[in-house]
Amino acid sequence: MAARAIGSGTISFGLVSIPFKLYTAASAESVGFNMLHKKCGGRMKQQYLCPTDNEVVERTEMVKGYEFSRDRYVTFTDDEIKKLESVRSGDLELVEFVPASSVDEVYLEKSYYLGPDKGGERAYRLLSESLDRSEKLAVGRYFTRGKEQLVLVRPYQGGLLLHELFYSSEVRAFSDVDTGGAFEFKPIEMELADKLIEQLSSTDFKADKYKDTYGDRVRAAVDQKIAGEEISQAPEAPKAQIIDLLEALKRSLETANDSPRTASPTTPEVEPAEATVEAAASAGKGPKKAAPRAKAEKKQTG
Repeated sequence: MAARAIGSGTISFGLVSIPFKLYTAASAESVGFNMLHKKCGGRMKQQYLCPTDNEVVERTEMVKGYEFSRDRYVTFTDDEIKKLESVRSGDLELVEFVPASSVDEVYLEKSYYLGPDKGGERAYRLLSESLDRSEKLAVGRYFTRGKEQLVLVRPYQGGLLLHELFYSSEVRAFSDVDTGGAFEFKPIEMELADKLIEQLSSTDFKADKYKDTYGDRVRAAVDQKIAGEEISQAPEAPKAQIIDLLEALKRSLETANDSPRTASPTTPEVEPAEATVEAAASAGKGPKKAAPRAKAEKKQTG
């Protein structure tokens, strides 16, 4: 079935204009739950309560406010907000071209397919092939829904793909993360780690190998409940025993050699054991066992 466009506009750079259509590239299929009244089974309705007047407020009686300091707001009417919005809806202005290797993927937020609109097929394909040959990406501003969105356009399977980007102020610095300092590893540890990675390596990433097993279990449970059956509990995966880093690498290699590589969610995970090794070394004792993992997360409701 042909994809259905969710928007349209014009790509512009220099004196070149390319009419385009926008398509959804991916959409989440996660399962969700509705909140029901335990007493009667009716679906709950959300209401807005004013704690000052202790009364339910209808949307027609609300205004938008921006909190500029704690519990202090400036208010805006719909007309005032509309005046702040861009009038260039649908325009995608390419402002620069950068090497593909210079873009950090942490900035990528959402992805959309771009297709040519009527009359733009030739220019569309020329831009795609030129970006591919030069190994560059286009950085631009996409004006949509009254806002200006920072975007990246790149060649993709003979066409174009658009990524919405986070602004730099929205991305946190990795330097803020405590990575545990510097370590020196024994040659045998590095060799075994390299072998384990090689043992579990594939020639390319195939997304269809991996399934949302939680979603499958929920949907199966729904079918069982509809049919009046009891819900069966999924068996818990065996937990790996922490020993020391070197022993963990050796056992991981043995497991990888004995088992076919699959995307099974029940494959035991090996937890990092550096903290255990260090503690044992400082105390002059044998390695301690890891603390048991936390119990499975409770079902989320939404």
